[in-house]
Amino acid sequence: MDELDFAALRAAPVQAEPFAHILLPHFVRASALPAVFAALPPMKGRGSFPIAALRLGEAARAVIAGLQSEMFRGIIEEKFALNLAGAPRMITLRGNAGPQDGQIHMDSSAKRVTILLYLNPTGAGPWARQEGCLRLLRGPDDLENYATEVPPVDGTLLVFPNGPATWHGHKAFTGQRYVVQMNYMTTSTKAKAEMRRHHLSALFKRLTGAA
Repeated sequence: MDELDFAALRAAPVQAEPFAHILLPHFVRASALPAVFAALPPMKGRGSFPIAALRLGEAARAVIAGLQSEMFRGIIEEKFALNLAGAPRMITLRGNAGPQDGQIHMDSSAKRVTILLYLNPTGAGPWARQEGCLRLLRGPDDLENYATEVPPVDGTLLVFPNGPATWHGHKAFTGQRYVVQMNYMTTSTKAKAEMRRHHLSALFKRLTGAA
């Protein structure tokens, strides 16, 4: 797990505005980024693909293992005063965004904690124009009423517990936009159904050879 900077995560403060979150640029170490980028699978379609259905290179698999580790869980528990022991995990990779994506929303109540890890190179293109940059919003009605904006680049990590006002979204962007999403789930019927749907999707993609 040398790819990930756990010391920086331990030192990162919890920000309160507009809701509790940790934002950590370069959670993936700069020295590891080229290998991690190269280890991501080509993805043609939109949507979130279960990790189990994808062919990841070694460096990308190491990053996923780090997110799924007990060390990572322990830090998140400590930061947000949570007990996540036994909480099911759901983890997916999205490689492309379309004009329908980024609308203001809150995550499903089945998701206790949302973890987003952005794996795109910095550039002077869409990210500089704020396209596809996630915004943490003060309310549900105005994408410009944001407290924090997150460029989806260079191993930036965003973590927040789900809550009644965790509104977020981004300006429209169409094109390649890699993001790993991991959630610590509840044990509710809704969470079990959502995880079952992802597991079935993973099985289908393995059987059909989807990449």
